[in-house]
Amino acid sequence: MSYFDASEARCDEGSGNAELVIEPKARDLGGLSVRRVLPAVSRRAVGPFVFFDHMGPADFPPGAGIQVRPHPHIGLATLTYLFDGEIIHRDSLGYVQPIRPGAANLMTAGRGIVHSERAGDDLATTSRLHGIQTWLALPEDQQERDPAFVHYPADQLPELAVEGTSVRLVMGQAFGEQSPVTPHSPTLYLELRMPAGEALSLPVEYDEVAAYVVSGSLEIGQRAFGAATMIVPGPTRTLRLKALEDTRVIVVGGKPLGRRRMWWNFVSTSMARIEEAKIQWQEGRFPAVPDEGEYIPLPDS
Repeated sequence: MSYFDASEARCDEGSGNAELVIEPKARDLGGLSVRRVLPAVSRRAVGPFVFFDHMGPADFPPGAGIQVRPHPHIGLATLTYLFDGEIIHRDSLGYVQPIRPGAANLMTAGRGIVHSERAGDDLATTSRLHGIQTWLALPEDQQERDPAFVHYPADQLPELAVEGTSVRLVMGQAFGEQSPVTPHSPTLYLELRMPAGEALSLPVEYDEVAAYVVSGSLEIGQRAFGAATMIVPGPTRTLRLKALEDTRVIVVGGKPLGRRRMWWNFVSTSMARIEEAKIQWQEGRFPAVPDEGEYIPLPDS
């Protein structure tokens, strides 16, 4: 991950019953298209979510695929959620875990963790990678907690039918069900697969919520929204989504945790803590990832 230039995401205010509409620009990172949705110019976070990337879809020939070298994090939790493909996660706690479609890997950085993300067993074949990467800020009193990693296979996450929509409950509680993924603060993360013509109202139990159109298109308040668009309602409004075609949506939200400073892969309430993390990485004082000999150097400030 790299430092974010907020000018890359365009925001429109006052659209139907949406407070804000975010339309990110796509960037090509070695054959992988990435759209950075959060943070944006007019919206730095939704609930605890301070970072939201839409990766792909990207098709790779045999022998190609992502190769993200070891890099550090502090003050956040990461969750990678795939629709297609496989990523092998390795971290400084010693975990080696394939990330596959529908599963949830929750990595908590706390005071510091290092991990790599590389192509999986599909490296030897023609493969496709498509998914969402998110960072969640930790509550201020948990920013320096011990790092941790927990994997939840796809078959452990509740999947239910609500008003004709298939809902996978990745984090939080909604529609009478509870995800087994334990968040660090009140958090909502859903995958919706909506057949054309179906409609669904988003849960109202959370302080903030947003809907991101992965593919297809939605109607909200008599306005159409296409793929690669995040819709954020106002504080007293709910979103009722209607699929104009077969549509996939990611819903995120939860309790806002206050302002966070972000630089490269570091998140904190304190810029001094981020400066300390920079020095730690430059001096090799973060823990190493076993069986990984290379790493991503600190970018120029």
